Amino acid sequence: MNFYILTLFPDMVMQGLNTSIIGRAAEKGLLSIEAVNIRDYTINKHKKVDDYPYGGGAGMLMQAQPVYDAWKSIVDKIGAKPRTIYLTPQGPTFTQQAAKSFAKEENLIFLCGHYEGIDERVLEEIVTDYVSIGDYVLTGGELPAMVIVDAISRMVPGVLTNDESGSTESFEGDLLEYPQYSRPEEWMGKKVPPVLLSGNHKLVDEWRREQSIIRTKERRPDLFARAVLTEKEQKKWRP
Repeated sequence: MNFYILTLFPDMVMQGLNTSIIGRAAEKGLLSIEAVNIRDYTINKHKKVDDYPYGGGAGMLMQAQPVYDAWKSIVDKIGAKPRTIYLTPQGPTFTQQAAKSFAKEENLIFLCGHYEGIDERVLEEIVTDYVSIGDYVLTGGELPAMVIVDAISRMVPGVLTNDESGSTESFEGDLLEYPQYSRPEEWMGKKVPPVLLSGNHKLVDEWRREQSIIRTKERRPDLFARAVLTEKEQKKWRP
């Protein structure tokens, strides 16, 4: 899978994504991550990419020309117009389901805004998806882009070493992940639940499922309201 990130701060993006699981996956050729510096495509002799907004107002606005030309360089390179994601609080909130949808693509472009935003005309021309990571304002789109690339990358076959780890984590089936424990069996007076020491995989699976339901109901009632439960679970947890 190929990620292209349009940004004014390519070093920031690459330093964040060239480490840990994502960095190793890129080294193995499972992923390709390229940060494209929008400033390289400005025609302004002083390398400016922003200007004052028409109609007045505070701050500066990223201009259409360098953004479009940077985007076009990727399109020309791959010979297609891939989904282009603009990171903005104005978009729907990113979810695990969105990660699965994006993971089906061969190529994705992320557009990171800065200053007071980007000229609307270029957004209309190139953006296919408006995506937010939450109802708050950040300095730019670089951090959201890194978050989303990380989440999508985990869906790519071979990125995670454990074949099941991508399908048993939080949000699968709209349920949070169950609590987990490691050695020692007792720490600071707290003991590992006996069922996890029983060796009975059926009981362990049942316990984990129940704990996921309990945790979701307590911590994320919004998720619990739409979680897929069996008829037996419905009777017990949604009387």
